[in-house]
Amino acid sequence: SGNGSGRGPRPPDVDKIIKEFQEKIKKFLPGGSSSGGKQAILVLIILGFVWLASGLYRVLPDEQGVVLRFGKFVKTTQPGLNYHIPFPVESVLTPKVTKVNRIDIGFRSERDSGFSSAAGGVADVPQESLMLTGDENIVNIDFSVFWVIKDAGNFLFKIQDPEGTVKAAAETAMREVIARSDIQPILTEGRSQIEIDASEIIQNILDEYQSGIQITQVQTQK
Repeated sequence: SGNGSGRGPRPPDVDKIIKEFQEKIKKFLPGGSSSGGKQAILVLIILGFVWLASGLYRVLPDEQGVVLRFGKFVKTTQPGLNYHIPFPVESVLTPKVTKVNRIDIGFRSERDSGFSSAAGGVADVPQESLMLTGDENIVNIDFSVFWVIKDAGNFLFKIQDPEGTVKAAAETAMREVIARSDIQPILTEGRSQIEIDASEIIQNILDEYQSGIQITQVQTQK
């Protein structure tokens, strides 16, 4: 009877498999443990494996991994498959490190956040760009600084204001270079050397702060 009902008894071979599996688990359990206790421990074992597996993470080619242990920076990891102690012990941040960032000194353009101008899209900021040369002339030099993240851990946790730090270092460096230069080479063929010298000084300042920032280029505008 019961043909076609789809509710026949469980096949004996399945019962046998379950019973054998329970007997194997029983060896690791205290005597007298109930079937419900066995099932609870089995569930805990499975959850433990899932928790351990959650520590796997992938860092993409344009990222660095930043491992935090209870919120404190521990280490950086490189692109590829990595592992950390699962949450809540450790967590991971993966900031982009190949993106080229730009800071303008002495002027603001429409790409700068919150800026707008009807006069050609550029506004002069003389308090940043007026500098005294070595032969006691005043020069107004606008320039841009391009940078990337080279150490994501230092970048995120050693400095509070990355853009402000780069900007302050850039102004300091350029004033130092201009102060030891004459006006004529600044206006003509000496600009490329000024860019190189300023870039080196900016990098030295940022390295002293352990900023995790790499200067890629200093570009004078006018």
